Amino acid sequence: MKMESLFRKSKIAKLIICFMAFVLVFSMFAGCGGDNGTDTENGAAADTNGDQEKEYDTLQIYAAYGGLDNIMAAFTEATGIEAEYISMSSGEVLSRMRAESGRALGDVWFGGGVDSFMVAAEEDLLEAYISPEAQYIDDKFKDPDGYWTGVSIVLVTLVVNKDLAESKGIPIPETWQELTDNHYKGEILMPNPGISGTAYTFITSILQMLGEEEGWAFLDKLDENMPYYAERGSEPPQKAGLGEVMIGVSPDGIGVKREGYPVEVVYPSDGTAWWHSPVAIINGTNNLEAAQKFVDWTLTAEGQAVLAKESPRPSTRPNVELPDDVPDLDSLNLVDYDFDEAAVKRDAIVDEWSRRYAN
Repeated sequence: MKMESLFRKSKIAKLIICFMAFVLVFSMFAGCGGDNGTDTENGAAADTNGDQEKEYDTLQIYAAYGGLDNIMAAFTEATGIEAEYISMSSGEVLSRMRAESGRALGDVWFGGGVDSFMVAAEEDLLEAYISPEAQYIDDKFKDPDGYWTGVSIVLVTLVVNKDLAESKGIPIPETWQELTDNHYKGEILMPNPGISGTAYTFITSILQMLGEEEGWAFLDKLDENMPYYAERGSEPPQKAGLGEVMIGVSPDGIGVKREGYPVEVVYPSDGTAWWHSPVAIINGTNNLEAAQKFVDWTLTAEGQAVLAKESPRPSTRPNVELPDDVPDLDSLNLVDYDFDEAAVKRDAIVDEWSRRYAN
């Protein structure tokens, strides 16, 4: 009887263990089945929440753009990704990227002269990425292989101090050609084109409009009215705003005017130089996914509206609401600018300019 009783107890124990194992396996499969059975909307929401909770390294951005503090704050608020920036002109960024080639310290290049981006792409310094938001940007504002995408259109303007002009009895110029007049001697400031995308675009526009011979002759005369060449693109409009010079060649005239300085922003009627200011991912970044999210955000309608507010420029994405003081492009005489030629000739033009005018 004892043996029979023990046998029965053992058999019951085995049944209990088998039942518990069955329940455990069933629960595991039910859990997996529940995830797979989630509808598309809830599944997408789950993916989005998971993406928002994911931690990224802080983005390192080389930037040639206005309003950077507020732009970075808006990006972080929208994505949860922290971003730090170093403000540099186009030439400085290009030189730094060349020095860091193969061991990139930055993740994103934001803003600057498109010709420098084109050179960087040719030198394999950029990572190709076609954002899903790039479909809304006109082809003429982006690289076909995705190495860079234009976020805004920069206009090269004359920032003229009205009070200084009035006190000296000097007329406010409306064209580039007027700047060679003797009464502007010592009153004009522009950046060095070796470091400034603004200055390089202006100089190349002159050479394309007038031809090489006549263009350099014009620049020779303009040089006579320059007290010196600034090492930063932000210096000419600041000096003009403060009245230290009468005229600053700048892409940020509206920003200076918004700050309350007594300036007039002139879009030269004989040809307003312009370029599209891109965003690109630096080749070799260890923070690729976060870098892609920055590119995506700058191209969204929301991101573009933030950019236009903080750095007043026309947007590359259509139907973005712009501030009232940003001009309608149709009202301007924009230079018919050959970007490919500007990129190919960049080093030669900068070298020639340096030979002629560098102090």
